[in-house]
Amino acid sequence: MTTPTKLAPAPVIDETIRLLTDHYVFPETAEQVTGLLRRRLAEGAYDVDDAEQLARLVTADLQSVNNDRHLRLKHHTDPIRPKKGAATLDAMRREFDTSLGGAPRVQLLDGGVAVLELAPMLFPLDWAAEPLTAALTLTSRAQALILDLRANRGGDPDTVAFVCSHLLDERTHLNTMYWREGERREQSWTQPHVPGARFGGTKPLYVLTSDTTFSAAEELAYDLQQLGRATVVGEPTRGGAHPCNGWTLHPHLEATIPVGRAVNPVSGTNWEGTGVRPDVPCTATDALDHAHALALTRLKE
Repeated sequence: MTTPTKLAPAPVIDETIRLLTDHYVFPETAEQVTGLLRRRLAEGAYDVDDAEQLARLVTADLQSVNNDRHLRLKHHTDPIRPKKGAATLDAMRREFDTSLGGAPRVQLLDGGVAVLELAPMLFPLDWAAEPLTAALTLTSRAQALILDLRANRGGDPDTVAFVCSHLLDERTHLNTMYWREGERREQSWTQPHVPGARFGGTKPLYVLTSDTTFSAAEELAYDLQQLGRATVVGEPTRGGAHPCNGWTLHPHLEATIPVGRAVNPVSGTNWEGTGVRPDVPCTATDALDHAHALALTRLKE
């Protein structure tokens, strides 16, 4: 039987403050948040001996200044590796292996309308390229496509570009990422070649969203919407446009710190805080039926 690692809140808070100062994409906000954390630590607000409780308390304070939902002290039930980013990657791998590689459902509805669900995440492309190619090639023959992102919590921007490459005909600028380190700007484009068949850029395309849809899944919906390529149906998404890195601070605690921000080439902004606003608002539960009806009407026209 293993002995639980004793929780010492002060070192966790001190390291979170250091990471914020060095890496958070908005230095001015980092200064405000670190001041708050220091005050709360001095007041005894973090004097708890439970890692999950500390994670909840600190996350609430981290997000209280600008409601950045990527900025978290995240609790992991199982012990996590100390390597940077390892905790998130290990958790993603477990989900990848139990979700058919992130494409758990392909379905053909009446009228030649296909549904492709991408969930629970858009996994790293070196893992997901093969299952996504299979699913996207299968649905490429449909008359219309419904992309279901209602249960998708985010993932890899390269996978966003890979999916978009199957849904557009010409090489297209999708997004620009600004990184705090070096003040770099990195553009994301669709690929000129895809390994399978393309659905293409002209047939009807619908994207389903919910208040669970987050991060890279939001980028996928937002990119296609801003390009006029897809109709978004469902609920406003959660509103997280800041890619983050993860650092292990304790065997059960990971600090996730946003290190960049997205800038869409069409809108000049992103979905941070507002979420992706659907073109056809409805409950997430009704979104599939609404999109199917819209597709059938469009195909009749």
